[in-house]
Amino acid sequence: MYYNYIKALHLIFVITWFAGLFYVPRLFIYHIEASKKSKAEADILIPQFKLMTKRLWYIITWPSAILAILFAIWLLFLMPSWLIQPWMHLKLSLVLLLAMYHLKTHQYFKKLQKDMITHSSNFMRIWNEGATLLLFAIVFLVVLKDSFHWITGLLGLVGLAFVLFLGIRLYKKTRKD
Repeated sequence: MYYNYIKALHLIFVITWFAGLFYVPRLFIYHIEASKKSKAEADILIPQFKLMTKRLWYIITWPSAILAILFAIWLLFLMPSWLIQPWMHLKLSLVLLLAMYHLKTHQYFKKLQKDMITHSSNFMRIWNEGATLLLFAIVFLVVLKDSFHWITGLLGLVGLAFVLFLGIRLYKKTRKD
C-alpha cells in the first residue's frame, strides 16, 4: 500500500544525492583554480568555495545518500524477491561503487577544507564524470532489468566515458583563463 511512497522517496533522495555528487567536484575545481589567482582574489574566493562546498556536502549530499540507502533497504525489505534477480546483484554492485566514489569524494573534500590541494582542476573535471557514468549505468540497468544486454550496455558505457573524456580535453584546449 505504501510501497509507491517509499519508492518515490528513494528516487527523490537518489536525485538529490547525485545533484550533490555532480556539484561538489565542480566546487573543488573552482577552489583549486582560485588558489592560482592573486592573493587578494584567493582570499575572497577560497573561503566562499569552502563554505559552499561544506553546506552542500553536509546539508544535502550526505543526508541524501543516507536517506536514499535507507529507503532502498526498506524497498528490498518490501520486495525481497528482488535479491535473487541478477540485475539487482549488478545494481547493488554499482551502488557499492557509488558509495566508494562518495567516500573518496569526501576525502578530497576534507583535504580541500584544510587547503591541501593534491590534484589539478583537470583531474577533478575527470573525477566529476564518475558520478555521471554510475548514474547512466544504474538507470539503464534499473529500467531495462532483464532485457539489459551486458555487452551492449558495457560498450555504451565505455562510449559515454570516451565522449566525456573528449569533451574534457576539448574544453581544456579551448578554455581561456
